[in-house]
Amino acid sequence: MATTYEKIASTTLGSANATITFSSIPSTYTDLRIVMTYTTSISGEDARVRFNSDTGTNYSITRLRGTGSAANSSRLTSQSSLILCDNVDIGSSTTIPQLLTIDIFSYAGSTNKTLLSENSSDYNGSGTLTRTVGLWRSTSAITTVAIGTLTAATFNTGTTATLYGILKA
Repeated sequence: MATTYEKIASTTLGSANATITFSSIPSTYTDLRIVMTYTTSISGEDARVRFNSDTGTNYSITRLRGTGSAANSSRLTSQSSLILCDNVDIGSSTTIPQLLTIDIFSYAGSTNKTLLSENSSDYNGSGTLTRTVGLWRSTSAITTVAIGTLTAATFNTGTTATLYGILKA
């Protein structure tokens, strides 16, 4: 990572878990970046993120996805989380890792929060790439980020997630 990145926290799951949470995030950075490599216990599972334990309908996304043979887009408003992937209809693997990056901009500022995420997956030659722009309609500083799944799925053992703070972006 560039010298403007500082690792704040990192975790590797020793057992399956439904949520990975980064809490007590200091407000000393301009932006945040999360890098995660994961598999889930149910194929086709989507990842989602929530800020500061907010489960209200304060999230909206616009998503673009390409599979190598097709492209599509979708938009969701008034959601209870930011849905970052679009894997339900492609039958993603429970054993082939996916790469997820999440950039959270001006996370400590006093305006609504935005993010850009990218989820990359290869399913034995039929991969997908999803880009998501998300909005959290809150002016509160982000102090907690929870990454979970949409259903009863869990992130499998060996899943890794690292939170970086970006200095003077």
